[in-house]
Amino acid sequence: MISPECSQSRQGRVLGVVLAVVCYPAGSHLTAAEVEAEVQTGAIVFRVGGAVAGKYVTDKQYAKPFLYPLRAPCGIGVTRGWPVEKGSHLEETTDHVHQKSVWFCHGDVIPEGVELKITTTERGGKGVDFWSEARDPDGTARHGRIVCVRVGSPERLSPEHVRVETINHWLTPDGMKILDEIRVIHCVACERGRLFVFDITLQAKDCPIVFGDTKEGSFGIRVHDALRPSQKGGGTIRTAEGKVISPPARDNLPIWGQPSAWIDYSGKIGDQTVGVAVFDHPSNPPASWHVRAYGLNAANPFGRQRSGFPSQQGKTELIRIPKGGQLKLRYGVYAHDGDALSGQVAQVYERFRKL
Repeated sequence: MISPECSQSRQGRVLGVVLAVVCYPAGSHLTAAEVEAEVQTGAIVFRVGGAVAGKYVTDKQYAKPFLYPLRAPCGIGVTRGWPVEKGSHLEETTDHVHQKSVWFCHGDVIPEGVELKITTTERGGKGVDFWSEARDPDGTARHGRIVCVRVGSPERLSPEHVRVETINHWLTPDGMKILDEIRVIHCVACERGRLFVFDITLQAKDCPIVFGDTKEGSFGIRVHDALRPSQKGGGTIRTAEGKVISPPARDNLPIWGQPSAWIDYSGKIGDQTVGVAVFDHPSNPPASWHVRAYGLNAANPFGRQRSGFPSQQGKTELIRIPKGGQLKLRYGVYAHDGDALSGQVAQVYERFRKL
């Protein structure tokens, strides 16, 4: 077990620049690759060599847990700050309020045999929407909530690998639990980046669960605006199969709705080249990628023909968990210095695959 640091972190802002000051106990000497995790109120902070690599937010004010910030080794955040840091980066886009940095959920989760008072607004959907944060004109929430109800003590598996187990409840808009989840977050220090692995166990304790056919899912990230290929001078997308999409690019991307082991966005933020990749583990039901030029990169194992994914044409059988059963998933997000090649994305994926 890793003991929480006895001192506090504090942040200040000077002329729009975020300054992070971290104080450590006297005599503390961390190696560059040593990983620590600290459980705080509403968050788990992961540090590599003393510097914050990521913060997993469990605060119940949000509709679901998410990872923000997510930083490359050079210290640059590779995901969008809005809406977590509203007003902190005035040039940032402000679309898709539900796309908070790094998250996991699905847009149509159907509890079989349960009468729902509020269902998803997704076309043809029958269940609960955990993807968007849609509301009625009167302000009534139409979306479900994923609430973290327990955070375990950090466990050190090696000097460069720490994991923390959390427990989530998936709730309908009116607060009824329909799904239990064990979510274990790993932080692994790599030579050129920081790998976060999400081990997800979905448990149908209360009723059978069906995952509806929608493109709105599931393990997603919203990249930093500078890494979007939608604008000239933006980022470059690369897939595990060697496909490259260079800026400027428009939706729909030719890789949208297709399978891949991983997809990476890389480019310059300021004068530094950095990137961020999402990994789909081979033990998962194969994902089709809900990937957009505006900066969304999401692995979706549940979408079928109605989702519009080209890889799923003619496929209609949905993934179902029987009552008392469970579904295990594993995804990774890798923040790295350099582009996909110099950042060793392919090599780190192999490490992820064997974890």
